[in-house]
Amino acid sequence: MKKALLIVHVQNDFCENGNLAVPEANSIIPYINSLIANNNYDEIILSQDYHPNNHKSFASANHKNIGEEIILNGLPQIMWPDHCVQGSLGAEFHPLLNTKSATKIIQKGLNIEVDSYSSFYDNNKEISTGLSDYLKDKNIKTLEVTGLALDYCVKYSCLDAVKEGFETFLHFKGTKAVNIKEDDTKDSLYELILNGINIIA
Repeated sequence: MKKALLIVHVQNDFCENGNLAVPEANSIIPYINSLIANNNYDEIILSQDYHPNNHKSFASANHKNIGEEIILNGLPQIMWPDHCVQGSLGAEFHPLLNTKSATKIIQKGLNIEVDSYSSFYDNNKEISTGLSDYLKDKNIKTLEVTGLALDYCVKYSCLDAVKEGFETFLHFKGTKAVNIKEDDTKDSLYELILNGINIIA
């Protein structure tokens, strides 16, 4: 059975000293690299947050404070600091991540009008990134997921993967949550388990 590894947003802005740094993000990179080195994946996919300047999920674009919530295109939207702007150093993959083995890069968050947490679809479920079709064309049945951040882009990528029919596994040692509160991690894991995602401890 063919399997793929999805590496979500191991980019400079989500890592140490980044504009939207996830606590302890750098600590997962050796684990992800070991997965790449020690497993015979048929596909290794890099998901890259890649926003246009002045994206409407940015607090600066709405004259709001970081962490405030607005309604954007009918959906609740957290105001984030500017991050992963196209062509910026922050949007690049972390230099310690092994990217040489990647078979595909999926860029997401390109539409200035709507945010995109999942590596499969935007938050309105109107625009596909093409990831599902790519994996199905390659006859991938199993998807293992790592990356940043557990409580947003990783979680929603896992949930969509199951909906798309992939047997989905989350590597707990290969992800970190953006929120420091312990319950955010627990709540995310509980939601994933309830929706059929397998957790690899």
